[in-house]
Amino acid sequence: MIKALLTALLVFSIPTSATLNTVYNFKVQDIDGGTIDFHQFKGKKILIVNVASKCGFTPQYADLEKLYETYKDKLVIIGFPANNFASQEPGTNSEIKAFCTGKYNVTFPMAAKVSVKGNDIAPIYDWLTHKAKNGVLDAEITWNFNKFLLNEKGELITKFDSKVKPMDPQITDYLK
Repeated sequence: MIKALLTALLVFSIPTSATLNTVYNFKVQDIDGGTIDFHQFKGKKILIVNVASKCGFTPQYADLEKLYETYKDKLVIIGFPANNFASQEPGTNSEIKAFCTGKYNVTFPMAAKVSVKGNDIAPIYDWLTHKAKNGVLDAEITWNFNKFLLNEKGELITKFDSKVKPMDPQITDYLK
């Protein structure tokens, strides 16, 4: 009886390979202290971007917002502030939010500040950057504004480097 119960518990607690390869396993803190549950975005593509307020690519916030507004019926963008590159995101969550909304009118969801590489890498970025976990590709976060695109099933499609602007056809062709 106990063996059968333990076996049943193990079967129900082990995620299937299909579940392991989706972003829907993740919940992260948002910039206001609430929760972003990726499962709520089922049926939409998701663009995950590591952002910074004092970077040469920071003006991409404007195009990220434009992309979000243009395709919000089929795309959600999640910004992840990170201070991993040349200390270009030194602010607190409230300072980052004030900057993004005040200067770029950002309305897409923003996560709390995280680390996107190194020993303290956030679990979602660990998943995004390791093929053994995401099932698609190994990727390195090379600078701020790297972008990861996921499909409507929460599976990773591809990664774009910082120089690929949000409204570039390399991204928007996936949304048509």
